[in-house]
Amino acid sequence: MKKVFVTGATGFIGASLVRELIENGCEVRALVRPGSDRRNLAGLDIEFWEGDLRNENSLISGLAGCDTLFHAAADYRLWTRDPATMYAINVEGTRTILQAALTGNLAKVVYTSSVGTLGNPGNGTPGTEETPVSFGDMVGHYKKSKYLAEQVAISFLGQGLPLVIVNPSTPVGPLDIKPTPTGKIIVDFLNRKMPAYLDTGLNLIDVRDCAKGHILAAMHGRIGEKYILGNENLTLNSIFTLLEEISGLPAPRVKLPYTPILLAAYINEGISKLTRREPLIPLAGVQMAGKHMFFDSSKAIAELGLPQHPVKKALQSAVDWFRAEGYAR
Repeated sequence: MKKVFVTGATGFIGASLVRELIENGCEVRALVRPGSDRRNLAGLDIEFWEGDLRNENSLISGLAGCDTLFHAAADYRLWTRDPATMYAINVEGTRTILQAALTGNLAKVVYTSSVGTLGNPGNGTPGTEETPVSFGDMVGHYKKSKYLAEQVAISFLGQGLPLVIVNPSTPVGPLDIKPTPTGKIIVDFLNRKMPAYLDTGLNLIDVRDCAKGHILAAMHGRIGEKYILGNENLTLNSIFTLLEEISGLPAPRVKLPYTPILLAAYINEGISKLTRREPLIPLAGVQMAGKHMFFDSSKAIAELGLPQHPVKKALQSAVDWFRAEGYAR
C-alpha cells in the first residue's frame, strides 16, 4: 500500500484507521462531505476529497492514483427518522464506491461490515464467520442495511474485485465523536444516567486494534474472506464493573427484566413515529440486547495477526477521552 482512499475517515473507526495508515507510511486521501465535522482529522497530513458516496463520477476521480480502498463509511444509528437515507448510504453507497473501485482497477479493497450481519446463536456460544444467518435474523434498519450492503459487496467478487470483508465487533476507545451507541452507554454511565442494566453481552475490541485489523486485512487477508475483528466477550454487567474500577463511580446493581423493557421500547417507538423525535429507549437496541452478541475472532488472529490489547485499557482510554472532551464529568 502506498496511496489509499478512505471513506468514513471522520468517524470513530475511520479516524483511528487514518492514524494507523499514516504510521505505516501511507499517503491518505479521505472522502469527506462538504461541511462535515472534521475534528477527528485535525492536524493530520492527509488529502481531503470532497464528495458523496452516491456520486460515482466523483468517486472514480477520487480513487485515481490510489492502490487500496478502505470503505469504512456507514450510517450507524439505532433509530432514524428516515430509513430510506440509511439504505441509500449503506447499501447503494457501497454499490457505488465498489463499482468505482472496480473501474479503477485497485489492487485491494477492504469493506467494513459488522458482526451484526453474522449469525449468532444468542445463548453465549460465540458466533463465527460461518455461523448460519439470513436477512430475517436482522433487527432494525441499521443491521438490515448492513446485511444488504455486505451482500452487495460479495456480489462484486464475481466481477473480479479483490475484496476482503472485515466484521468489527464493538470498538471502544478515543475519538468516538458522535458517540456510537456503545460510546453513549459509557457516557451515560459516567454521567450517572445508567441506574440499571439488562442481561446481555458484547464483544469489545480496542478501536486502535480494530483499525490495525483493517490494514492487516489489506496486507494478508484472503480475497473473498470475512474476518471478525473482535477481542473479549463480556456481559454488560461485567463491562459496568470494569467502568466502576476505571472511573471510581458505582456500577448499577439492578438487573432489569427484559419483557417490560421491550414493551416500553415498543411504546417509545410508537410515540417517536408521531413526534419524529428519537426514542428514549430505541427498540432495535433492546431487541439486540435479547441476545448475548458474543463472537470468535480466532480466524483474524491466526490469519491476520489481529492484535488483542486489554479491553480494560481501551475502556480507560474511552473514559479519559470522553472526560477530556467534555462529554462527561
